[in-house]
Amino acid sequence: MTSQNTLTLTTAQAIIRWLENQYIEIDGEELRVCGGGFGIFGHGNVTCLGEALYNVRDALPLYRGQNEQSMGFAAAGYAKQWLRQRFMFCTASAGPGTSNLVTSAALAHANRLPMLLLCGDTYATRLPDPVLQQMENFNDPTFGVNDAFKPVSRYWDRIMHPAQVIQSLPAALATMLDPGDCGPAFIGLPQDVQGWTYDYPDEFFEKRVHRIRRQMPDENEISDAVALLRTAQRPMIIAGGGIQYSRAVDELKNLAETHRIPVVETIAGRANLLATHPLNIGPVGVTGSDSANAIAAEADVILAVGTRLQDFTTGSWTAFSKEARFVSLNAARHDAGKHLSLPVVGDAKVGMQALAAALSGYSAPESWVSKAQSHRAVWDSYVAENVSYGDNRPNSYAQAIGVVNALCHKRDRMVAAAGGLPAEVTANWRTLDAGTVDVEFGFSCMGYEISGAWGARIAQSEREPDRDTVVFVGDGSYLMMNSDIYSSVLTRKKLIILVLDNGGFAVINKLQNNTGNESFNNLIADAPTVPEAFGVDFEAHAAAMGANAETVANPAELGEAFKRAQAADKTSVIVMKVDAYEGWTTEGHTWWECGTPHTSTSEKVRAAHEEWESARVRQRKGV
Repeated sequence: MTSQNTLTLTTAQAIIRWLENQYIEIDGEELRVCGGGFGIFGHGNVTCLGEALYNVRDALPLYRGQNEQSMGFAAAGYAKQWLRQRFMFCTASAGPGTSNLVTSAALAHANRLPMLLLCGDTYATRLPDPVLQQMENFNDPTFGVNDAFKPVSRYWDRIMHPAQVIQSLPAALATMLDPGDCGPAFIGLPQDVQGWTYDYPDEFFEKRVHRIRRQMPDENEISDAVALLRTAQRPMIIAGGGIQYSRAVDELKNLAETHRIPVVETIAGRANLLATHPLNIGPVGVTGSDSANAIAAEADVILAVGTRLQDFTTGSWTAFSKEARFVSLNAARHDAGKHLSLPVVGDAKVGMQALAAALSGYSAPESWVSKAQSHRAVWDSYVAENVSYGDNRPNSYAQAIGVVNALCHKRDRMVAAAGGLPAEVTANWRTLDAGTVDVEFGFSCMGYEISGAWGARIAQSEREPDRDTVVFVGDGSYLMMNSDIYSSVLTRKKLIILVLDNGGFAVINKLQNNTGNESFNNLIADAPTVPEAFGVDFEAHAAAMGANAETVANPAELGEAFKRAQAADKTSVIVMKVDAYEGWTTEGHTWWECGTPHTSTSEKVRAAHEEWESARVRQRKGV
C-alpha cells in the first residue's frame, strides 16, 4: 500500500529495498555497492528476510552457503577482490547459525574489510520467551548471542522498531565505506520486528551513488614527515595492503622511483610491486626475505604506508634498529601513531602524492640503493634454488609454489591462509601483476582458503571472468573447511585448489620442535588418541563434491595436472603429499616473540627458551 510520500513495507523489505538502491562509482561506472549475499535460512530469517530477498533475487543474488562461517570468509574474499569498494551481506538464522559468523566477523575486523551481517534475533516482545535457540542470560534479558559480535564489529545495532533502519542502514554503510574505520557491520533482526510494517518515506529508497572518501593529510603532518625523511641516509618504505585498497600502486612506484627509496612489502602488501621492480627488495619480517630484513635492520628513517605494523611485519619489533625513526601514513588514526611513529593521517594515494611533491630534490644515496639491490639479487638466487625440484629432494610447499608461479597467468589470483603456507608463499611467490595475491594473515584463519577464494572468484568473474583463482591449502585447513568446493561447483565459479598434504598441522609441529618440545598432537601420527594413523583420500572426497580431482606424486606431475586444471571448465582439486620436516624455507626469518616455558623438566625446552630469549635484546620498547 502506498501514498504520495510513504511506502508501507516490513522491516525486512525496507532493508533489502534500501540495499538494492545503493550504488558506488568505480572508474566512472556505477555499480551496486552490495554485490548480493550469502545465506543459510532458518526459522530466524527465512519467513521475513527470505521473503524480501526472493523479490530481488536478480538484483541482489543470494548464494546458498554450506556453513555460516565459510559464508563470512567468502564475503571477505569478495571484498578483498573488489579492494573494499563493494561488499556482500551474510544472513543467518538465530542462535548457532548466527554465532557461527563470529569468527568471520573477527577476520573481517582484523583485516579492515566491509561485510554486512543480517542475523536473526529473539523476539522484541519477549512474549514467547524462551524461544528455540535462545541463549538466556538470567540477569540481563537483553543480553544474547548477538552481543558476542560487539567486539568484532565496527558497527553494531539491534533493530527494535522498523523506523530504526532509517538511521541504522546509512550509518552501517558509512562505516563499511570509511577507509579509516572499515570493517564488518552487524544488524540484529528480532524475528517479530522483521515482519512489522512502517510507512517509510519514499526518498529513503531513492538511488544514491557513493564514493570512497580520500582524506587529505594535514599539511603540518606532511611537513613534519618530509623534514624527517630529508635527513635519511638509509630510507626505506614499508608497503602495506592499504596501498592496494587506496588504488595507489602507481603513486608508490612514483614515490620510490623519483626519490630512489627501496621498498619492502608486508604480507598484506604482497603484489604492490612486481618481483622484477628494481626497488622491490622483498617481503619483510618473520615470513620475509633476507634482503628486506637486511636493509630493515640498517634503515634510519622508515616510511610505513597502509600497514598496521603487525608483529610478523616488525619481527615483534626486532627487525629494525632501535634508533630508526618511523613515519606512518595511514587512513586510520589508530594505525598511524603506533610505536611513536610520526603520524600522517590520510589516504595513501593523495598522501604519497603530497610526500613525493614535497620531497622534491631528495634522493637516497646511491650506495644505499645498490646495497639493497645486491641483497635482493642474492635472495632471488636463494628462491630459485628453493623452488626447484629433482635430485630426490622431498616434495615441499616451495616447489608447488614455484610450479604454479611459472604456469599461471599474470592476472590469476592466488589465495592462501594460516598454517605454513603464508610464510612459504610470501617468501617464494614472485609477483607477476599488482593486486593478485591474497594471503590472509591479518587473522591467520585456517579454513579461509577455499571459502575466501570462492568469494574472490565471484568478484573476479564480474570483472575478469577469464582469469583463474588458485588456492594453496594444507590438509589441516582443508579438513577444517572444504564444503565450498561444492559451492564453487554448484555456482560454476571455477577454482584451482592445490591440497598439499603434510599429515597434520606440520608448521605448528615445527614450532613445537623449535622450542624444544617433542612432537605431540599436531601431526596425525603423533596424536596420542589415534591408535592407528591413516591418511584422508582427498581426491575421492573432492570428487564426491563434484570437482575434477587427481593425486600427483611430485612437482613435475603437479605441473601437468595444473595445465589440465587451467583447461577445465569447473573446479579442480590437485593433491600432493609434502614432507612435514624437510623442504621448509629456512632463510629470511626475523625473530618472533612466542611464549616459551621459563622452567621445565626438559633440558631441551630450557635450552630452547634461553636461545629464544637471547634475541630479545634487539626488541624496541615502543620507541
